Amino acid sequence: MRFILTLLLVVLGVVCRVAPHPWNFAPVGAIALFAGATFDNRRAAFAVPLLTMFLGDLFIGLHSLMPVIYATYALIVALGIRLRARRRSPVAVGGAAFASATIFFVVTNFAVWLSGMTYPKTFDGLVACYAAAIPFFDRTLASDLMFSAIFFGALALAERYVPALAVSKHR
Repeated sequence: MRFILTLLLVVLGVVCRVAPHPWNFAPVGAIALFAGATFDNRRAAFAVPLLTMFLGDLFIGLHSLMPVIYATYALIVALGIRLRARRRSPVAVGGAAFASATIFFVVTNFAVWLSGMTYPKTFDGLVACYAAAIPFFDRTLASDLMFSAIFFGALALAERYVPALAVSKHR
C-alpha cells in the first residue's frame, strides 16, 4: 500500500513534467529525491525518475546531454537514500531539495560548457555558461522545494492518518 501511494505521487509528477510549464520548473528533482528517500526497492527508486525523464524526453525531444542529466538525477536519488537514513524533518528535506537543485545546476551546466557547443572551453567560457544559467536556477530551486514539500508532506499526512503506511522504526 505504501508503494502504491508513493507511485501515485510520482505519476502526478510525471504528468506535471509533460504538461506545459516554465523552463526548469518541473518535479523530476523532487521525484528523484522522494523516490530515494521513500521507496523500499532501490532499483525502483532509481528507475522511476529515470523512466519519468525518458518518457518525457520522448515527447519533448531527445538530446546529446541526456546521459549527464540522467546521471545527475541518479545522484539525487542517492541523496534521497542518504536522507532516508535520517529523520525526514522539514529542514532535512528542504536542505536536500536545495542540495539537489544545486547539484543539478553545477553538473549540467558544467556539461554544457564541456560540450563546447555554445561556450568556448576557457575559464571565461565556463563563467559565461554559469552566468547565463543563473536565471534558470531559481526555477529549479523553487520547483525542487515546492514539489518536495508536496510529496514529502502528503506522505507524512498519509502516514499520520493511515498508520499502516508508516515505516516501522525497527527496520
